[in-house]
Amino acid sequence: MSKFFQAFLTGVFFTFILDFFLFLGIQQNYIKLYDINVYYNILFADNQNIYIYLFFTIFIGYLIIYLNNSKISVTILSIMFFLVVLTLFKDVGTEVAKMLLMKKDVTIKWKKYTYRGDIYYNGRKNISFYDYKLKRIILLNKQEIKK
Repeated sequence: MSKFFQAFLTGVFFTFILDFFLFLGIQQNYIKLYDINVYYNILFADNQNIYIYLFFTIFIGYLIIYLNNSKISVTILSIMFFLVVLTLFKDVGTEVAKMLLMKKDVTIKWKKYTYRGDIYYNGRKNISFYDYKLKRIILLNKQEIKK
């Protein structure tokens, strides 16, 4: 097996582990907090950024396979793992999820109504939306929203 291919597969594997813990923290501390009906697998698959994933795959693969200083590699990977595992703590996980998933102060026209509030989660079929006037989360069907 070529060294490049080995570095790529190693990067994919370790990036997947980091990604798993990132989205686990989001699921536990944001999705469950707002009672959004989405499975972990859908959350994980729909919110991947292929460019960021590919960057970390190449970076980590290079770090592990090509870099000849294991102290630097272990230190960098430990710091990355520590930062990702921080999302398992409530405050950190909630804030990271808000940065990734929430859109603030949005106006949506749905059927004959106009809603103003925050999008908590933009799913495949529905949008979990917090309306400022109603002061609660409502579920809007994406197909019925006027653009």
